[in-house]
Amino acid sequence: MQDLQSAEGMRERTDIKSMTKAELAEDFKRLGFPKYRADQVYGWLHAKGVESFDEMTNISKDMRSVLLQNYYIFNVTIEKKFVSAYDDTVKYLFKLDDGEYIESVLMHYHHGWTICISTQAGCRMGCTFCATGMGGFARNLRPSEMLSQITTAQRDNDIRISNVVLMGMGEPLDNFDNVMRFLELVSDLDGVGIGMRHISLSTCGVVDRIYELIDLKPQFTLSVSLHAPNDRLRSEMMPINKKWNVDRLLEACRKYAEATHRRISFEYSLIKDKNDTDECARELAGKLRGMLCHVNLIPVNTVKGNSYERSSPHQIQRFIRILENSGITATVRRTLGADINASCGQLRRRKKEESDGNIQQD
Repeated sequence: MQDLQSAEGMRERTDIKSMTKAELAEDFKRLGFPKYRADQVYGWLHAKGVESFDEMTNISKDMRSVLLQNYYIFNVTIEKKFVSAYDDTVKYLFKLDDGEYIESVLMHYHHGWTICISTQAGCRMGCTFCATGMGGFARNLRPSEMLSQITTAQRDNDIRISNVVLMGMGEPLDNFDNVMRFLELVSDLDGVGIGMRHISLSTCGVVDRIYELIDLKPQFTLSVSLHAPNDRLRSEMMPINKKWNVDRLLEACRKYAEATHRRISFEYSLIKDKNDTDECARELAGKLRGMLCHVNLIPVNTVKGNSYERSSPHQIQRFIRILENSGITATVRRTLGADINASCGQLRRRKKEESDGNIQQD
């Protein structure tokens, strides 16, 4: 691991892992390095995921010294790691170079390994069912810090990750520019090389940014956290609905699906006696009818700080039948890592409470 100098020194040096190959080549030209050196360094950073310049064994010591003077490699380090005894799910609490904490979840499916990464340290959206928002918002993540979650998990488990979900801590579209740069870098075949069609981005409904995505016509899967079919319920659960209500959000989603020809996945956390009623199911079906979409039903996680309870298996199946009878495809998200509380936000929140002296450390 490279020596961590002062926070001021980190700011003075350039975040090299957030640079494209073209930007790196242009910068190296200014420093007097030939273009092939940019290709070498880029490969070390992205394809191999090194954490320091000293790991770049085909780079001279003098050049590594110049790199260290001009650039900084932002990394995540494993603070805590929990491995499920049920299904190989791994939950990470990562520490950032400035002392902040984020979470990621690594999941094993029949098609390969998927990682759910964070895009912010905390979140400012304030959804009532989410542990992340209860822990407060610290800052946006850099593209390099998003990439490092992937490369660190790959190295730790000696695996190749094939799918990425931006559904961990934070609202990706609230960190729009950094997330777009991350997507450009992670899909580069000379780097991590995970194609856009193997990436899902989840938003709670930042409508103006969805319209910006329409112009970009991305090929990733857009997942929209809906969680209620009407403004009364959704505004209670998700403060963002007071800015962009259900109808405005769904209008943007329809235009997105039409422009990209990509199916939208609507996330819907089922909460007992709140949004899981037959009436809610029928209202939801009416709102989504005719749209290229899918509903992903999620039994709500128990979170300290609210009284939400999971819907019964019987009511979940009733909800699905009502949607399907209206022509809306729906599935229940498979529960992974149940024994390690694999939903994001809880580890960071606990770590902050420990640091504040509010609870006993493990």
